Amino acid sequence: MRMIASHWQDAPRLLGSRWVEGVALLFVRVALAGVFWRSGRSKVVEGTGLQVSDATRYLFEYEYSAVPLPPAFAAQMATLAEFFLPVLIVLGLATRLSALALLGMTAVIQIFVYPDAWWTVHVIWAGLALVLVSRGAGPFSLDAPLALWSRP
Repeated sequence: MRMIASHWQDAPRLLGSRWVEGVALLFVRVALAGVFWRSGRSKVVEGTGLQVSDATRYLFEYEYSAVPLPPAFAAQMATLAEFFLPVLIVLGLATRLSALALLGMTAVIQIFVYPDAWWTVHVIWAGLALVLVSRGAGPFSLDAPLALWSRP
């Protein structure tokens, strides 16, 4: 019984270690990036680099028309953001800034496109992004060695 109690008391220290947190942050990075990457892939013509599809142009012109940007510009910027920001987040490069940008995209989608989706979807995206904005990418990232290298 003492052995179990001893391990139970060690659990918070072990689970709160830098490496366990790093694995959790890596999981958060992949989860958030996956959502936006898949959305970005759905916006382009298959087999092309980043050519925005006609269906995407239609959505931005009619269904997402409340977004206060010109539809063609908004479609192109959303597509580019959904391709490049997830890559940066998975690599753990400029993670806080990339997550902040995805949080901004989530806010735009919530406010102007799907205002009824907060409790079903957007709260999860916002939560994942806020974890990365506040904690950073963790030790399993490109940000970690860059932070060590840039210290005086």
